[in-house]
Amino acid sequence: MYRAVLFSLMVMFLSGCAQSEDHTLHDLVETEALSFYVDTLATGLRNPWGMEFLPDGRILIAERPGNLRVWADGELQDENIRNLPEIWAHGQGGLMDVVMHPDYANNQMIYLVHGARGSNGGSTAITRGRLTGNDLSDVETIFFSQPHTEAAHHFGSRIVFDDEGYLFSTIGDRGAMNTAQDLMSHNGTVIRIYDDGSVPQDNPFVGDDDAQPEIWSYGHRNIQGMQLHPVTRELWTHEHGPKGGDEINLIHKGANYGWPLVTHGINYDGTIITPDTTAPGMIDPILHWTPSIAPCGLAFVDSDHYPGWQYNMLVGALAGQHIHRVVFQDTTVVHTEKILQGMARFRAIEQGPDGFIYVLTEHPGLFFRLIPE
Repeated sequence: MYRAVLFSLMVMFLSGCAQSEDHTLHDLVETEALSFYVDTLATGLRNPWGMEFLPDGRILIAERPGNLRVWADGELQDENIRNLPEIWAHGQGGLMDVVMHPDYANNQMIYLVHGARGSNGGSTAITRGRLTGNDLSDVETIFFSQPHTEAAHHFGSRIVFDDEGYLFSTIGDRGAMNTAQDLMSHNGTVIRIYDDGSVPQDNPFVGDDDAQPEIWSYGHRNIQGMQLHPVTRELWTHEHGPKGGDEINLIHKGANYGWPLVTHGINYDGTIITPDTTAPGMIDPILHWTPSIAPCGLAFVDSDHYPGWQYNMLVGALAGQHIHRVVFQDTTVVHTEKILQGMARFRAIEQGPDGFIYVLTEHPGLFFRLIPE
């Protein structure tokens, strides 16, 4: 009894506010390196996809159907962010990720990556706007991937600002695998732009009339996890393979990651895509999963709250329904562990400014954090 009361007081102190009646501290979860409690912050979310932590303590949660929810004062708020761009909620696309500008404290700009309608179907777009209270103003779409298509899958997508203020985002192959090798298409790429959508002149394909200037790397199938390493500041991603062949990659300027010319996966009907798993001039994955776990969401841990997980990568698994902990020695994977197996489809993982790990899942739609023992 004493230990339970002490723990409850500790959680209230760490969170900075009393737990609301909706929060549920679940039983202790024991893992190889540490043990933790699951602190449920919200339930009933509809396909939550991404989250962002604002300086005023609010947390924005993007729901794929097109809502930008607000978690504040210990609970999910009834009122959503207003005046969003038109969201094309089409198949796997919709409102996906949300990040704030590095200078948000002065400009109040947030960035959304979302499905958008175009001249022939649509694709993945990036829109920014100025957030005042719950209202978005000065809304402007700064990037719209080409070509447009009616395809309902492989939109990507994540957004990351690096330390120099460049914006990186990801676009899937939109179900047309061979376009990931076509530099005239944004499909299957990581792009790099300025915060206003303009193109840095040191991008690798600037000046090439047969390439889109925003492309930073290509040959990707469908990236749904991207993050900077907390120490090296290198850009890491993971992506969906077909049936098998999910990958973790370290992203290099101008590099070709091979899809669909090389892969460890096969078609869903069992037929061979290619016999090759590596090829000259193409970057091999740091890690691949076969069978697939369907990775989504990526976080590096550098918080003192989780000493056993320092600099580990946490990967959400949709089909695998677990969190995949990946341990590195430099850039070599030396160990992995499955955590919270069978709980839900894990969609997003972030380390918050308070140092705690926050998680979004779908089916069921949950928002929770991991509180170490």
